[in-house]
Amino acid sequence: MLRFMPVGDSMTIGSAGEHTWRYRLWQHLRATHGGPFRLVGPRETLYDKATGAADSYEYADPDFPRAHLAGWGEGWHHLSPLIADAVRASRADVLLVSLGLIDLGFYTNATQTSENVRAFMAQARSANPHVSMALLPVIPNIRAESDAPFAREVALFNDLLAKTAADLDEPNSPLLLASLPRGYDIHTDTYDGTHPNASGEHKLAAAFAEAMHQGWGVGGRYEPHLAERS
Repeated sequence: MLRFMPVGDSMTIGSAGEHTWRYRLWQHLRATHGGPFRLVGPRETLYDKATGAADSYEYADPDFPRAHLAGWGEGWHHLSPLIADAVRASRADVLLVSLGLIDLGFYTNATQTSENVRAFMAQARSANPHVSMALLPVIPNIRAESDAPFAREVALFNDLLAKTAADLDEPNSPLLLASLPRGYDIHTDTYDGTHPNASGEHKLAAAFAEAMHQGWGVGGRYEPHLAERS
């Protein structure tokens, strides 16, 4: 039984009424993995924009294992102190991590954020020395189009993330750097320049799926029609 824990910010938790990329990946793995698996984590809810809190269960399709460790407005800075307990309690085998935009936008520069990545990895491994981690680079959002210093920080962080993944990769606890989602366009794959719409959800799920398939032989090639509710 493989236990996958999605870890991320607002793009991962999603908001009321959405499917989320977590759902799309779950459907994909159901169709292609060929073995037992679960989504795990200490949280299950979506963010509710009406209440300003992560207290919604109004998924577009609630009939899937909704567990995760993601939060609206949370980054490496916030989740590093939580990851060891989350991994230990859930017995997670694979972390699917999409973090960094919030950190760079509000809390830490690229170098400081990279230090928090290392702290996160150390904490995760303290709970499970054999945990695997697939990491998604930060997708430049609409702010990066008009804020050149921010865009440079995003680019620098992604370079540092690649170096960190290479430096800290271990045979017993592999690190896998996913590619930026193929063909991702913030003007057509998001509803506000940051948060994914349905096509964006598929492309985020595909980025993780393709990385795991190519790097670890987990699952198969991502086909959007296989990740739809049948």
